[in-house]
Amino acid sequence: MLKRFIRYYRPYKKIFFLDMSAALLISLIGVSYPILTNQILEQFIPNRQLNMILYFGIALLGCYLIRMFLRYFVQYYGHVMGVNMQADMRREMFRKLEKLPFSYYDEHETGKIMSRMTNDLMQVSELAHHGPENIFICGITVLLSFVYLMTLNWELTLIVFACVPLLIGISLVMRKRMNRAFMETRKSVAVINASLESSITGIRVTKAFHNEEEEYRKFEIGNRRFVKERSKAYQAMGQFSSSTAFVTDLFNIVVLVIGAVFLYLDRINIAQLTTFMVSINIFINPLTTLINFVEQYQEGVTGFKRFIEIMDEPEEVENENALDLDKLEGNILFDHVSFDYETTKDVLRDVSFEIPKGKTIALVGPSGGGKTTICHLIPHFYPLRSGAIYIDRYSLDELSFKTVRNNIGIVQQDVFLFNGTIFDNIRYGKLDATEEEVISAAEKANIHNDILALKDGYQTVIGERGIKLSGGQKQRLSIARVFLKNPSILILDEATSALDNVTESYIQKSLNELAKGRTTLVVAHRLSTIKNADEIYVVTDGRIAERGTHEELLDQKGIYYELYQMQFQEE
Repeated sequence: MLKRFIRYYRPYKKIFFLDMSAALLISLIGVSYPILTNQILEQFIPNRQLNMILYFGIALLGCYLIRMFLRYFVQYYGHVMGVNMQADMRREMFRKLEKLPFSYYDEHETGKIMSRMTNDLMQVSELAHHGPENIFICGITVLLSFVYLMTLNWELTLIVFACVPLLIGISLVMRKRMNRAFMETRKSVAVINASLESSITGIRVTKAFHNEEEEYRKFEIGNRRFVKERSKAYQAMGQFSSSTAFVTDLFNIVVLVIGAVFLYLDRINIAQLTTFMVSINIFINPLTTLINFVEQYQEGVTGFKRFIEIMDEPEEVENENALDLDKLEGNILFDHVSFDYETTKDVLRDVSFEIPKGKTIALVGPSGGGKTTICHLIPHFYPLRSGAIYIDRYSLDELSFKTVRNNIGIVQQDVFLFNGTIFDNIRYGKLDATEEEVISAAEKANIHNDILALKDGYQTVIGERGIKLSGGQKQRLSIARVFLKNPSILILDEATSALDNVTESYIQKSLNELAKGRTTLVVAHRLSTIKNADEIYVVTDGRIAERGTHEELLDQKGIYYELYQMQFQEE
């Protein structure tokens, strides 16, 4: 893990070197104070050299001014380096998230993923900056102070440093407990973020059902877990800091008692003892900093572990020899396809069918039968358990993801629009589209006049998930997006089921126009909308139970006939 962490320093080697050089100078200046103290006590005061005391005081002031600017450099540029490293990790994580398969998002909540990208990486950034700096400055200071103390009185120095192994032992024991506690704290923060993201996204549903108290109850579960886990972390921190503080207090006691005994025995003079007592603080302070750094270290390491958990997730696997084609004709063949989700088995069982290019196939049947799964397998969103899917004469494994997905347009019931302008949302179907192409797509989707009626027209900002638009307008925007993409294959996954009859009829005209000349799969709830399909498949229990035209299926008086009669009576 350390090697993986260190590689993020490589782009910033120059600033890292300067940062460490500044840290070294800060340490050297820090050690100069006890040296000057000893000189003043042993040389200048006994010899009444007032001018030398003033010269050394001015020199020390100059050193401290230099140290002030060095500290500014370390604080500013060190933090900038840490932020850039954080940005690099966040960039890598975002790239990774884009490459993860659909199955990953089936099992992981958005809020928890966001927590890893924000809170966790912030702690990693702090570790990236303060870690080497603290270790280097404090390490050098401790080493130099040890060497200098040895020159003053080696016996007293060794006695004092005998407490160091005790301090290290306590740190090692407590570190493991803190590591576990901080990991659980991270998980509890992720739970809160997931709950918060869900509640805020669904705030309109919450208010509509007047279920604010229920959402508060669910949020409070995560909030209480956070308090509980954070309390455990603070308990571990409290035990750690109090124990280590006690050991550092022992240093002062040892110096005071043993130093007084040595002074009594004439094994040290008053100037040396005074210098020793000043110097021991220079030794203790960086040592205390290193001890306190353990908390930040645990936070940063825990965050980095959670970061690499995502980075080590298996990505969508693309054949290294996959073909990158511009345009596919749109012939689709399912050849004995079987499929399982991670948590659900036998979602599809030995499904075979063929759709010639330009034909329209409708998928109907009860919920959970496998209709939407068929639609998700054609763009290669999931790997198959067995069998193969072909587009034209190529299996999906022979084609690049780019080729497959650029040739497929999807219009779903739950339309997702980005928080931007109408123009940008339509152009998402073809990022290099001209203004004329965007307007043409909007006209084909029967949304152009609606857009012009808005105050800012195509530059209207539609809000999160298009909240400022009606359901019909959002659906037609998504249709315009697919018109602009101009794919060979069109998938309509219950694209009108959430709309009223009048709006559905209006949008159906746009969909019929969109389907012309394209291989089209329609998942439909209202059977009246797919009566003119070239063929209808009744999908239930992971298999195709019936197939045929509308009239042929009615004549069979099977599942389709029962569904049609039930819906006809309801209407």
